[in-house]
Formats: sequence, C-alpha cells, structure tokens
Amino acid sequence: MEESQPLYGPPNLPESASAHSSERYHSTGNRSRGSSVTAGLKKRGHGSRSWIKIDKNGNSKTLELDKATIMRHCSLPARDLRLLDPLFIYPSTILGREKAIVVSLEQIRCIITADEVILMNSLDGSVMKYKSELCKRLQIKKYQAEDLPFEFRALELALELICMSLDAQVYELEMEMYPVLDELTTSVSTLNLERVRRLKGHLLALTQRVQKVRDEIEHLMDDDGDMAEMYLTEKKQRSEAGLSDVCIQTHTSGGAREVSKSAPVSPVESSTSGSQKLQRAFSSIVSLSKHGSLMSSSDAGENIEQLEMLLEAYFIVSDNTLSKLSSLKEYIDDTEDLINIKLGNVQNQLIQFQLLLTAATFLATISASVTAVFGMNFADSIFDYPSAFNWVLVITGGTCGLLYFSFLFYLRRRKVFPL
Repeated sequence: MEESQPLYGPPNLPESASAHSSERYHSTGNRSRGSSVTAGLKKRGHGSRSWIKIDKNGNSKTLELDKATIMRHCSLPARDLRLLDPLFIYPSTILGREKAIVVSLEQIRCIITADEVILMNSLDGSVMKYKSELCKRLQIKKYQAEDLPFEFRALELALELICMSLDAQVYELEMEMYPVLDELTTSVSTLNLERVRRLKGHLLALTQRVQKVRDEIEHLMDDDGDMAEMYLTEKKQRSEAGLSDVCIQTHTSGGAREVSKSAPVSPVESSTSGSQKLQRAFSSIVSLSKHGSLMSSSDAGENIEQLEMLLEAYFIVSDNTLSKLSSLKEYIDDTEDLINIKLGNVQNQLIQFQLLLTAATFLATISASVTAVFGMNFADSIFDYPSAFNWVLVITGGTCGLLYFSFLFYLRRRKVFPL
C-alpha cells in the first residue's frame, strides 16, 4: 500500500510550505524541459529529496523531505545524513544512534527507527527489492509472533540483500574470468591480456567493497556499546515507561497540594511554587530519561547475544564471499606465474639458438678467411698443384666442424642447455 503523504502531519509541516511546494510543482510542470532540469537542480541543492517511509505494518509512503525535517524527527546530526547522500561516494557504514540506525550499504541507504524505515527513493533494483521484500515480510509477520525487534528485521534484510548481491557479483565474475584465464594459458595474445587486465580491475574493486562490508560488521561485533545503542525498541519502551512514571508522580504531588489548599498562601508564593513545580517536573523528566537511557544501554550491553548472532551470520557470509575473491586472485596470480615461466622458457630457447648461431657464424668466418688468403694474387709453389686448393678447403672445413662439435660438447658438459 503506497501513497504520497507528509511524514509528520500538519503540526510539523506548515500549510504555507505545503502550498508553496505544490505551487512550485505545478509551475515547473508547465515549463520547458531545460527549465525543469534547472528547477530540479535548485531543488536538489535545497536538500529536499524523495524518501520512502515503511511502518511496522508494511505500509509504504513516498515522501518529499528535506534534511532539517529528518534531522529533527530522527535526532541525527548533519554528518550522518551526508552518508546517505547519493552525490557522494562513501564506504559501507552502519551507525547506531540514540533514536535511529543509519545504514549505508552499497545502494541501500536508509534510516531505521523503532517504528519505521525511511528509505532513500531510487530506481535501483536493490532499493526496490528491499522495499517490496520488507513490506512483504512485515505484513506476513504482523499476525505471527515477533522473534526480532522491528529495527533488527529491517537491518537484517539490508544485510541479507547486500551480501546476496555481492555474492552474485562474485559468481558472475568467476564465470567470466575462469574461461579467460584458461584461454590465456594456451594463447598469450594482446586481446586476452587486455581482458584479464579489465577483469582484474573489477576484481580489486569488488574485493574492496566486500572487505568494507565485512570490516563494518566485524567492527560492530567487537564493540558492545555500538550494539547496545541499536536496541531502539527497548529504549523507546523504557523511555515511555519513565515518562508515565513521571506523570503519575506529578499528578500525585498535585493532588497532595490540593489537599493542603486550605492554608493561606500569598499570590507571590503561589506563583513561585507553581514555577518551582514546573522546574521540578522538568528536571525529574530529564533525569529519569537519562537514567532510563543509561539503564537501557547497560542492560542491552549485558544482553546483546541476539544482535551479535544476527551480525555473526552475515559476517560468515561476507567472509565466505571474500574467500572466493581471494581464491580467484590466487588463481590469477598462478596463471601469471605460469605465463611468466612460459615466456622465460621461450626466452631461454631464443638465447640458446642465438648462442649456437653465433658459434656457427664465428667458425664460418674463420673458414672464409682461409679461402680468402688463397684467393690473393701472390706467387707460391702450392699453386703448381691443381688439387692443392681442394685439400685446403677440406682441411679447413673439417677443422671448423670439429671445433663446432667440440664447442657443443663443452656446453653440454657445462649444462648450459640440454642437447
């Protein structure tokens, strides 16, 4: 059930502001496309955004709220709302405050109170899935026994969807990367190397996102005070019980004053006693609320197993996802090592071939030098024999061949390379 209504009703939203916003909406609807874009930018700069409010019964409403309204309603500082701003990129964060839990997990950015979830409206699939699934679960569990408080059920669903989304992305990356790596081992080409480089960058970015979610859950589990701050329903019940006790005490003291009404009292004393009565009532309310919050924090600190078990379950899921990414990175490193070994083997073979070719060239140069000497124009008795030059060629070639094989035998003995 979805409708557009203000969050707090007429007392918190003045009628002039509502009329002004509706008037601005109609005026911008009649403008041109460029004027609507400019108006949208001005509206964004003013801080008013679209939110989705989901109550305990699973009813959702689409609202237009500014930061001041949300800060006043949820008792949040401005720095916490900056974590939910889609214009800025912040890592995954879960903050426990006095009256709300600020959740910024990937695309799901919301404020969880004891009675409602204020979700930032977006067309992203994760946000729509969170909204529909939370409404469905709340409507189903409305007629069942509630095992978890409202704020923990909303937080659990956010963690569940984010962990499932990250695990699905890791699975898709594995299905895409393993065939590419196997192909790279058989054919080292520029195209395959570029594909592996792109997938490795995606792997590093995904690892950082999963690591941040895991670290945030681990940080909450290590800090009992932060977990105690997240028991919003219990703190609200204690504060309401404290306020009712204060009202009863104030009513009783007022009745006692009425019993002793017959004593003469001056007007100055009556006005002074009335102001003192208000001061005492106010101080008792403040002290009792502080005492109730301290008692709530101490009791929740002693009994946080429920939230700790919830966080531990999703810590295991995120740690398992991170282990898959680590295994994938190790597979990439092993593939790179294998490629480097293959490239080193090819380089060694080229060096061996170059060494053999250099030795053969050196001996051929010696043989050519001997024949060049006999080709010179000088007088010698050896030229009187026609077959003498043939014997010179045979002896020179045999000597060079013997030297070449001696060189190979020496390299084999020295184990420079196998022959």
